Amino acid sequence: MATRVPSEPVARSYSMASTIKAYSLPLILFAGAIFYQLFVIPKAFPSSHYDVLGIKRYSSIEEVKEAYEKLDSKWKTGMEVQDTVDFIKIRYAYEMLTNPSWKRDYDIFGIDEQLHVVENAKKQYAGRSSSELDFPLLDTTSSGSGDYAFNIITSKDFQSLFPDAKPWLVQLYSLGSRRCAQFSDVWKRIDYLLDGVAHTGMLELGEVQLAAYLAEKTSTGKPFFRNGLPSLIAIPSGCQAASCLFRFEGELSVDAITDWFATTVLGLPRIIYYTKETLVQNFLAKTSPHKVKVIFFSTTGERAAPFIRQASRDYWAYASFAFIIWREEEFSLWQKAFEVESAPAIVFLKDPGLKPIVHHGSVNNSWFLKIMEHNKRLELPQLRSVSSMELGCDPRGYSRAGYDTVVWYCAILAGRPGMELNKMRESMCRIQELLSKHNESNGEYKDQSLATAADAFRKKRLTFAWLDGEKQKDYCNFYLSPETSHDTCGPRRDLNDVPQLFVVRYQRNNSNGNLKTEEEPRSIWDLHVKDLDPASQYVSTYKGPNENLQIGQWISGLIKDGDSRDLPVSRFKTPALVPEDREPVWSRSVQRIPLENMKQRTRGIMSRIYDSMGDPRIGPSLLLGALISYGTIWLWRSQPAPVTQSNQPNHPTYERSRRQRDRSQTSSNKYRPPSVTDLEPKDSFQMPLSDSESE
Repeated sequence: MATRVPSEPVARSYSMASTIKAYSLPLILFAGAIFYQLFVIPKAFPSSHYDVLGIKRYSSIEEVKEAYEKLDSKWKTGMEVQDTVDFIKIRYAYEMLTNPSWKRDYDIFGIDEQLHVVENAKKQYAGRSSSELDFPLLDTTSSGSGDYAFNIITSKDFQSLFPDAKPWLVQLYSLGSRRCAQFSDVWKRIDYLLDGVAHTGMLELGEVQLAAYLAEKTSTGKPFFRNGLPSLIAIPSGCQAASCLFRFEGELSVDAITDWFATTVLGLPRIIYYTKETLVQNFLAKTSPHKVKVIFFSTTGERAAPFIRQASRDYWAYASFAFIIWREEEFSLWQKAFEVESAPAIVFLKDPGLKPIVHHGSVNNSWFLKIMEHNKRLELPQLRSVSSMELGCDPRGYSRAGYDTVVWYCAILAGRPGMELNKMRESMCRIQELLSKHNESNGEYKDQSLATAADAFRKKRLTFAWLDGEKQKDYCNFYLSPETSHDTCGPRRDLNDVPQLFVVRYQRNNSNGNLKTEEEPRSIWDLHVKDLDPASQYVSTYKGPNENLQIGQWISGLIKDGDSRDLPVSRFKTPALVPEDREPVWSRSVQRIPLENMKQRTRGIMSRIYDSMGDPRIGPSLLLGALISYGTIWLWRSQPAPVTQSNQPNHPTYERSRRQRDRSQTSSNKYRPPSVTDLEPKDSFQMPLSDSESE
């Protein structure tokens, strides 16, 4: 067995390079602490106006006046020599701290928006004596008088803002702030543009507790406004804590503020501006044919007002929106195309061939929603999955005339989108206009051949619609015969497009109207009947010339026969209409993704880091970290090498034991067979086989 020999402790020795490397962390922390205390802290806590007057911070107005009078008396008696720069600072501090509003804003929120006056006075009176100064330095008349304030918010009614269904945009202002007074016209315009989509309110800093709650906080807990006054804060609907508030940090302009509020807080989509070169190619050609085109002409180029953007979201299934900047040199183009003579203006483009609807002048929220509701549909609406029930052209629903109507009609124009279909759509619009005028005219001018159709149209028992035969292939082939639907339904195979008009007569069976109350089916036939449409249908296809009067007379005769006698009807399982429009991305995801974009988040993180740099606790913390790290490293490096016992390789006993182990291992490996089955026993022999087995 090897003898374990104890070793003597050995003191560690280090080179200069290793020593510097080991103590690099405490050196860096110590240098950071010194730099922070000498350079960062003085900038974070500059001398105040109270220090200039030689009085303690937050002294009263009487104490400020008293301190200034003492300094002034010393200058007048010649006890102290006046320095112009120092006198400007003292005079500025005196005028600012003797104004109650300015002093309050400075003491509580650190607001000093007239500090530039000191720098301007230094340049103006450089090299001149203090006796040549013009007093006062500060103009008290430049501050707001408060007559611009409206929708004032107080601490009493602030709690009611949080559970409000509409979001709020709150302006924090001061009656003594010149910037707030200059912002008044901008704020009035913002209030006008947010009408109907959000509430606006103004909070004066005199509501100290509430204003301090809404203000940002420094590392020491003092409230402040990063960008001064006015400060804008948005309260989203359902917000119940300060953590969900949004702060505006951009340019104080109408366009910037309303766009930020509409995008960040309301999550509304933007409306794109187009030019005369891109309007047709990128807007009119790409907009779904079933949507009304709403075009705004603007003279300012500002982004769409929030209420217009909200309307674009609410009416996305009916209309598409675009903006165009009005230029006088393009007057003839827009006047000829849309009959627009000046801006601002709104143009509604409906069916092909119809005259555009133009509204000149600016609009507000309520008026725009009225004209939007009136013009959201085409004159000849498209039969779609989302409109079939509303139009009364669905055998599973009811007539537009009401639930009590048993028989109603739907005139459907089917075809592939193109010039031929547009011509027929224009004809169908003329037919609707013809029936409307028939109802409005006197009896002596009425065409009796249209009376039945006009009466059904007036009572909403007759509906006109058009069908996209290319996208709604199955639905189109279901109503048209295979011989004639080749050029009407399905993908375009050649240049032949033949739109076709057919009328579907719906008759609701009252006994089978409510299938949900029927008993459970008892046979396969009962299952088949239950799966059929509630209303039976009779289909008639028009094969005459494309003349408005003849088409109207044919529809009138069909309705007259359908109302007066029983027509052969059948119940079918009508193919479902294919959904054509996908829900827009901004509508699906606006409630699931954070409202702040990456740029705003990055700006917020950088602001918090910058604010924490003024924390006076950082310097002592760095110094403490330097001392702790230095002590730990010194303690570890000053300890001697650990005492250990080990088997000495050169010891005779150890060498003899190692040789015996090696010899034994070599001998055993030399005579050991690879496996037991490789060796044949000495007394083994081959056993002969019997004759029977060999045969």
